[in-house]
Amino acid sequence: MMFHENFLNFFVLHTWFLSMIRDDFKGGKINLEKTQKLLEKFNIRCNDIHMKYIFKTSDYPVVLSLENHCSPAQQEVMADSLQSVFGDSLLSDTLDDFLDELPSPEALKFKILVRNKKIGTLRETHERKGCDKHGQVEELKDTESKRVVGIPLFRKKRVRKVKIAMALSDLVIYTKAEKFRSFDHSRLYQQFNESNSIGETQARKLSKLRANEFILHTRKFITRVYPKATRADSSNFNPQEFWNIGCQMVALNFQTPGLPMDLQNGKFLDNGNSGYILKPHFLRDTNSKFNPNKAVYDSNPITLTIRLISGIQLPPSSHSSSNKADTLVIIEIFGVPNDQMKQQTRVIKKNAFSPRWNETFTFIIQVPELAMIRFVVENQSLLAGNEFLGQYTLPVLCMSKGYRRVPLFSKMGESLEPASLFVYIWYI
Repeated sequence: MMFHENFLNFFVLHTWFLSMIRDDFKGGKINLEKTQKLLEKFNIRCNDIHMKYIFKTSDYPVVLSLENHCSPAQQEVMADSLQSVFGDSLLSDTLDDFLDELPSPEALKFKILVRNKKIGTLRETHERKGCDKHGQVEELKDTESKRVVGIPLFRKKRVRKVKIAMALSDLVIYTKAEKFRSFDHSRLYQQFNESNSIGETQARKLSKLRANEFILHTRKFITRVYPKATRADSSNFNPQEFWNIGCQMVALNFQTPGLPMDLQNGKFLDNGNSGYILKPHFLRDTNSKFNPNKAVYDSNPITLTIRLISGIQLPPSSHSSSNKADTLVIIEIFGVPNDQMKQQTRVIKKNAFSPRWNETFTFIIQVPELAMIRFVVENQSLLAGNEFLGQYTLPVLCMSKGYRRVPLFSKMGESLEPASLFVYIWYI
């Protein structure tokens, strides 16, 4: 994997659980006891963060995206905490070789980048380096649009002022958060170090109506898609549709298990689980006319053949004390819309210990570079609906040919070893 490529050319592993603690920060007040209880669920202690754990899985940069609802005074406390905890790993100035362009992940190894609103330019930040910034506060104008009750198509714009502490602002270097207005505005005015966050509803609409412009935008600027505000239950959307158009960061609520998290965990198995995956050439090439919503004429399609031979000690049904589930397997393909499909085996009655299917399935995949495959094992239940027993998801092109063992994971993402499927895989 070429980590020397520009940061823009990678899919970046991104999870989002701060929506659950936003209320603790509103009004500039932090409920430390409530926040710490939440973070303990993720094995994170507010006062016990060790650098060796941050880069335990990967040496490549961590982007810390702040959901900032703090007063300026508490923003300064946040800036002091970030600097004291992360030390030299916290990127607080531009790299000498990347003054006017984004660095590569290779150049940012063992670095932590803060993503937040920022005051002024990178040059001004560099000139203030080493100065005492405590007490320095500036205001940013932020335009919000709110739907007027009773007039569905009319949205009222409201300008609010946001106070930003200079001490926190100057910790933002290559990942400045900038409000997305339009593709035209970004093309004319957006700076290389400014990134956009776009809500899933708006992003989905743009991906369908202006896919080519969206892909061009992601070639120039880091783009993050986040769940809509009405997902009060921390549910998730399907991230595949936004990977299809090159969005570098697709934010999911990783505390909520299910298909979206299975897809994310599976996608980032690629490239050694480093958290960075080089985007396909057609999402990086400025001359490419790729549109995931249309037929692709210059692709390299593959024909994938899977012979599902048997299961090995599949998870028992929760509705049965013995291992006698009525097992079936569903094979699903996720990718561009024309590649989405699924097929399933017949049901093997009362046998989850060693069911044998010996069935062959064929899939023609037009854009294999974006395709994911998901194996789902279920217990058939005609009255209550099928019961989930286990799954495994991975990129299609990560599969090796020949006889293979497919491990299974629970809905929470835990290994169900030794439960697995025995398959034969071939593609041309």
